[in-house]
Amino acid sequence: MNTLFLAANNNNMGTIWTLGFIVIMFAFMYFTMIKPQKKQQQKKMEMMNELKKGDNVIMIDGLHGKVDSVNTKDKTVIIDADGIYLTFSRMAVQQIVPAAPAASEETPTAEKTPATPADDQKNDQPSAPSEKPTDTDDQSEE
Repeated sequence: MNTLFLAANNNNMGTIWTLGFIVIMFAFMYFTMIKPQKKQQQKKMEMMNELKKGDNVIMIDGLHGKVDSVNTKDKTVIIDADGIYLTFSRMAVQQIVPAAPAASEETPTAEKTPATPADDQKNDQPSAPSEKPTDTDDQSEE
């Protein structure tokens, strides 16, 4: 009986190490898995709260469209996909596509000379022969 009691006292240090290892594993899992997932979920919720009419969005299934209306009561969003209006849950929005930036002010306007349709037609048509008489025509008349 004494040997069993002595063995239990010697094993007490191993129990502390085991409990410490379990605590370290939970802390590791929290900081590597749970905390980043919470941050990602918080970002998504902020994005859902910022949805407004006219935003270009990409849905989780890959559908691209423009937000037509947002219903905060039902937590739904109506998407206009080329004239087809679809109702989705707000959580189905994967990302908001940033609007295309306006023309940059860094480039001077003199460099931006758009081609006009008249210029394109001039380049496509073959040039007409010149109406001037050549020197060889003048010599043959004499």
